[in-house]
Amino acid sequence: MPTPKNPTSSKSANARKPLVYGAVVVVAAGLLGFASYRATAPDTTSQDTAATGPAAEVSVEPDAGVHLELEKLARRDADDKLAIGPADAPVVLIEYADFKCGYCGKFARDTEPELVEKYVKDGTLRIEWRNFPIFGEESENAARGAWAAGQQDRFWEFHRAAYAEGAKEKGFGKDRVKALAQEAGVKDLDRFMEDLDGDAARAAVKKDQEQAYGIGATSTPSFLINGRPIAGAQPEETFTRAIEAAAEQAKGTVTAGQGGESAK
Repeated sequence: MPTPKNPTSSKSANARKPLVYGAVVVVAAGLLGFASYRATAPDTTSQDTAATGPAAEVSVEPDAGVHLELEKLARRDADDKLAIGPADAPVVLIEYADFKCGYCGKFARDTEPELVEKYVKDGTLRIEWRNFPIFGEESENAARGAWAAGQQDRFWEFHRAAYAEGAKEKGFGKDRVKALAQEAGVKDLDRFMEDLDGDAARAAVKKDQEQAYGIGATSTPSFLINGRPIAGAQPEETFTRAIEAAAEQAKGTVTAGQGGESAK
């Protein structure tokens, strides 16, 4: 199918500069993983006209499709307000998503809770959210609102409210975003509104957005699982296989390291 057109502004286009981590430009590695799949992307007719891409093939080989430079994008910051799971979990899933994206909502409602229940709660998985607004002003509002809710430890509650069935159809104007914050249990709504329009929120969202464009992601949702790119709201089995392969690889790495120490 044809690639959906991207009507984003020149300002957004300027944010698509490849990022350099150390001496390595990771955009090339990112494109290797994301070029084969399409999820939702900005479109001139409808935000939901682009179908999910084909189910991503995840090899049983633990390191197949893994890019080490992409794996390093996991922040593993214990104070990250937009993450869930232990900072030292063997597997980190980075999620680049937009609150106006229908397929992101599908993943949030149908798949993510199962991954949390199965892998986050037992310490295997950490999920790190990256705001990747690509559908204009309302996407930006929701992204900054999510960040602002996080400053009061209510990010995941805001996330759940914003991705509830029918939520995106009501739009993400500032009054609506405030209502979602109230629904999420944000206590200080005056502070929330100040944070929503503050420089810190704008900078945080821009940083996430530039990281996404820098690895070659052009649609939402896009994911990295220990450096393995997956695009689209793929079946739960796709994520399960990738997480278990990554956990197995991490286990093998630790075992090998312990063996090396014992041999000294």
